[in-house]
Amino acid sequence: MTAELPPQIQNQIAQLQQVQQQIQALAMQKSQIEAMQKESKMALDELEKLTDDAVVYRNVGELVLKTSKEESISKLKDREETLSLKLQSISRQEERLTSRFKQLQDQIQKALGSSAE
Repeated sequence: MTAELPPQIQNQIAQLQQVQQQIQALAMQKSQIEAMQKESKMALDELEKLTDDAVVYRNVGELVLKTSKEESISKLKDREETLSLKLQSISRQEERLTSRFKQLQDQIQKALGSSAE
């Protein structure tokens, strides 16, 4: 296979590499969001153990503000919901990209198989 690959196959290989990089970037995003979601769940679990009149503080940027248990729970549940929606979106993107990756792989293999004959 010392002959140079046809431009069409080179283009498909470049697309394959690009899709692979996109899949890897999504996997990293997914991992980060899952970690954030786990952290929120742990905080929510701890908050629910507190009495209703417990003093709660939360970070807002560089500030730490006093807040109520109910408000903190509400904000954490909203955060969990948002993160869950992001995860669903990333999973759909991953599925599309994985499908495209397999499609490109098949096209390249067929093209290389037919050019080798």
